[in-house]
Amino acid sequence: VRRPEFMLVPAVGGLGLVACLAYSRILDAFAFGDEAAAALGVNVGRARLALFCLTALLTATIVSMVGSIGFVGLVIPHAARFLVGPLHIRLLPACAIGGAIFMVLADIASRVLVPQQVLPIGVVTALVGVPVFSIILYRFQRPT
Repeated sequence: VRRPEFMLVPAVGGLGLVACLAYSRILDAFAFGDEAAAALGVNVGRARLALFCLTALLTATIVSMVGSIGFVGLVIPHAARFLVGPLHIRLLPACAIGGAIFMVLADIASRVLVPQQVLPIGVVTALVGVPVFSIILYRFQRPT
């Protein structure tokens, strides 16, 4: 990549992933709720603020470079959790790698599906994401 502003994405993304991994035990504690996390010794307010700032920085950096691409953040974490389990020390890298693989495959599909045209990548992610997310919603539907 020749444009230096695009080097910001891997730098911020890599540092952000390392920071998220540092918070993996706290994220695991939050899975049990705020009270349980506080009982486990987590400063809930400080951890929430730090994680909010971290995710805002990561999201702003990536969206400013590539735009908003739907369904990746909804489908990939569910698939990764299914494959590697709920521990964030394994889940976060699996989401990063799974999201990258999904986006590369979606980019290839956007260039190949319609001859002599390139589909917007959001169309391809929606073609995959809508059915998968519908299945996820159906499977986790609460009985009434």
